Amino acid sequence: MPIKILMPALSPTMNKTGGKIVKWHKQESDKVEVGDVIAEIETDKAIMEFESVDEGVMAKILVPAGTSGVPVNQLIALMIEEGEEYLDTIEDIIAEVEIKETVKQESRSDERKIDKRQEERIKITPIASKIASDHGVDIKQLRGSGPYGRIIKIDVLDAVSVNDINYGEVTEVSSMRQVIAQRLVESKQTIPHFYLTVDCQVDKLITLKNAINTHDKDNKVTINDLVIKAAAIGIRKFPAINASWIDNKILKYHSIDISVAVALDDGLVTPIVKDVDNKNILSISLEVKNLVNRARSGKLRPEEFQGGGFTVSNLGMFGIKTFSAIINPPQSCIIAIGTSEKRPIVVDEKVEIAEIMTVTLSVDHRTVDGVLGAKFLNAFKYYVENPLLILI
Repeated sequence: MPIKILMPALSPTMNKTGGKIVKWHKQESDKVEVGDVIAEIETDKAIMEFESVDEGVMAKILVPAGTSGVPVNQLIALMIEEGEEYLDTIEDIIAEVEIKETVKQESRSDERKIDKRQEERIKITPIASKIASDHGVDIKQLRGSGPYGRIIKIDVLDAVSVNDINYGEVTEVSSMRQVIAQRLVESKQTIPHFYLTVDCQVDKLITLKNAINTHDKDNKVTINDLVIKAAAIGIRKFPAINASWIDNKILKYHSIDISVAVALDDGLVTPIVKDVDNKNILSISLEVKNLVNRARSGKLRPEEFQGGGFTVSNLGMFGIKTFSAIINPPQSCIIAIGTSEKRPIVVDEKVEIAEIMTVTLSVDHRTVDGVLGAKFLNAFKYYVENPLLILI
């Protein structure tokens, strides 16, 4: 029998959004071995390679490259065993798929007919109906302000003024952008955020970074690497913030796994550095670089961006002084790192110039109370200002 190739579930959100077939690596009549990459699939996080678990010959590609929103477990291609022919069976399978698609289309057609009948029952004045028709206004989207909810002239004119705005180019939204939008709305609507901000003096941190880089010129450490390590040591001191609110319960994590926000051309991904508190700064730096490079080339594996208990988001390299980041659910905290700049400070009743970096901690109040968040942030500040302690 032919081997059915189904759209795989390469990320948890694909069950809702489906995936996009970016490219077929195997064409019809090509030989396929176990482990061969047969296609590239775009999920909400990355473009991932889809490897074959069977061997044979690619017989029929049913979903062309470039198709978006393909549901998980939908039939996308057929393979046959090498040297065998199952033309009749393949045609039967294709016919079955086409019949199912026809049924779906007929169902959608019936729904449109029902919507048309509903439209005929919409209460609208004749002049309002004419204006709507002339300007392409969908009256189903209008709320009438006339008697008994009837749509009147002014309701349509208000919609016309909105429709006449020149929005310019319309860009198709990728699967990644759709999921980002969904998760951020979910985060702001369901997570009670509160924010804590503190200034950190980072002269010693910069000195330490420069000293490390002078010692090892091939592996340049960044301020962000040191910030990640400082956050991990702070979490070790206050482990209660390394938790998630799930199903009205608090889930506490044993390992300190920190997500690092990485900007992509069409969104954001948060690869995870695992067990950070037990790694030295050079290991963290190399791991972050590797994760960032593979994130930007779409080569991350699902386990490398799913999970984590805490996120570091750094916009300091863009000159941003301070910002408040949105929590990455189901995590409870995200720390936003701004740029450092020279500012006057008072030391022993004298004004001195110091390098100051502003950081803001966004916290889920369901899991972490204000005092706990403040204690962690003060610990983070202490380790950033005394960075030799994070190397011990």
